[in-house]
Amino acid sequence: MPIDSQPAQDVYKDAGQNVVFLTLALNRRDQAAEREAVAELAGRLPAVLNSMRIRLPEAGLKCAFGLSSQAWDYLYPDAAKPKELEDFQGLQDGAYRMPGTPADLFLHLRAGQQAVLFEIIDQLRQFFAPAATVVDLTEGFRYFEGRAIIGFIDGTEAPAEIDSADYAVIGDEDPGFAGGSYAFAQKWLHDMDFWNGLPVEEQERAVGRRKFTDLELDDDAKAPNAHNVAAKIEWDGEEQKIVRMNVPFSDLGTGATGTYFIGYARHWHVTRDMLRQMLAMGDYLLQFSRIQTGQLFFIPSRPLLDRIADNDL
Repeated sequence: MPIDSQPAQDVYKDAGQNVVFLTLALNRRDQAAEREAVAELAGRLPAVLNSMRIRLPEAGLKCAFGLSSQAWDYLYPDAAKPKELEDFQGLQDGAYRMPGTPADLFLHLRAGQQAVLFEIIDQLRQFFAPAATVVDLTEGFRYFEGRAIIGFIDGTEAPAEIDSADYAVIGDEDPGFAGGSYAFAQKWLHDMDFWNGLPVEEQERAVGRRKFTDLELDDDAKAPNAHNVAAKIEWDGEEQKIVRMNVPFSDLGTGATGTYFIGYARHWHVTRDMLRQMLAMGDYLLQFSRIQTGQLFFIPSRPLLDRIADNDL
């Protein structure tokens, strides 16, 4: 049965020109008041977004809002829960580690103008501020030609937008949460001096593609742990995909430059297996990167957001 993406939030491939990732931690002092604040946020969000789309339709505003497993358990302990929603506590294989970092609420915003994102966050802040504090706010951008910060075209092997729903949106396998999505958010810091010191040919072996043309290398020309090998998951010979976006960010004052990875999936276990394989193979990108954050969030469908707003779980 085809996936109906109409009720879904913006969980498809659209990296945007300007991007904000915002993660929040609930205060955990007054459960009833904090649940009411989240309900207010969920209820206000559609109107805030629609208002901005009317004010500046050319901005291409997109938004996804979700909750972590710990937030769901805290706010709605008696409610049913998405089947695959769990607390990401981190993964490790040998010397390589992907930490799990606590967070409760998640917003992924993108638009053509940074001012639009400022306005949206500023308006929403009055609703979440009484109940939660900011864990991380990362501002990203579209790099030249849609390239990752390491200089390669991003997302070549991700599903096309027309096919995204089948990979990103929950279907009738979990009917109470159909139209939702599992979002995994992870912040990578790169040693850009190391990376930029590599010859282009070695960079191409590391990624598994040509840097200029984006053509995939023959298998024997790739490093054994090339990124497009380590991140490719196959079950019984069939490739499993998620909708993933790598968003560059940088603070030139401190030299902190990296990639914010966001992956939307119909099944969290596909993303989790991809991460495990990257660790097991020692993905080349891990050789010069340090992962700062990582957590799984459930992105409710828009009708389910309405129920959250009405405290009807």
